[in-house]
Amino acid sequence: MKARYQYRFYPTDQQRKSLAQLFGCVRVVWNDALAFCKASGKAISFNKLSAMLTQSKKTEERQWLKDVSSVPLQQSLRYLDVAYRNFFSSLKGKRKGKKVGSPKFKKKTNNQSAEFTKAAFSLSGDSVYLAKIGDIKPVWSRKLPSEPSSVTVIKDCANRYFLSFVVDIEPENIEPINPSVGVDLGIKTFAVLSTSEKFQSPDYSKLDKKIRKLQRKLARQLKGSNRRHKTRLKIAKKHNKFADTRNVFLHKVSTVVVRKNQAITLEDLNVSGMVKNRKLARAISQQGWREFRTLCEAKSEKYGRTFS
Repeated sequence: MKARYQYRFYPTDQQRKSLAQLFGCVRVVWNDALAFCKASGKAISFNKLSAMLTQSKKTEERQWLKDVSSVPLQQSLRYLDVAYRNFFSSLKGKRKGKKVGSPKFKKKTNNQSAEFTKAAFSLSGDSVYLAKIGDIKPVWSRKLPSEPSSVTVIKDCANRYFLSFVVDIEPENIEPINPSVGVDLGIKTFAVLSTSEKFQSPDYSKLDKKIRKLQRKLARQLKGSNRRHKTRLKIAKKHNKFADTRNVFLHKVSTVVVRKNQAITLEDLNVSGMVKNRKLARAISQQGWREFRTLCEAKSEKYGRTFS
């Protein structure tokens, strides 16, 4: 089965410049292709978009796209193709789960990413070589279980950099304690198990209060000003701290639930309908119920469990 292993890294000044150029090129390629699809009124195949990219590089307006590796640019078009396929499948009711919206244009202020496949990266000792970027030394918090098939370079809104590897992992054979368990999700008490075990939600109130205060400050500031940019960065850092705290909690709870039980049944919640309640919407959105379901599902496959 496939899994992602993510590591933080600290680029040099030159690597920051090279990565900024790469992220910009990936963003432009996506936005150009998306604009063409919208103007055409239909999705365009990856092969046609790829041919258009090749021609675009020959023009004076887009010749600077040749300064970066072509692999992340091609991968950007592949993901646009997948995004349109998912959108139309969801529109026709062929795709299960939450409705998928149409692809959106990418902004410079959003998270930035660029994917390298095997032909464009290599591992040597503690370093990772990326085509036209150079050698990067991530903080190896854990060992890669197998040879990665791809690596994605990520820069988040708080200006942190990560390498995310896709690897193959083997299912782990761990004997469960219980044959089955039911899980009810809530807000103050995040999860109540049919075995009477409970998991209390972290207290997000202080961090949420700081985020709201900064958002009000941002709304009063002049667009395009340095002060507004600094405030936006502070908000991004608070949001990342919030997300990191929640992710650690969700990983811990999902691991305990899946490792202990052979069959896991999770309460089927209509989250989209519940968030329409204004009094509860923010608290519900903060819990990460969908992320918890996704983690339980993935870990059930890893440990050979039944999940529903």
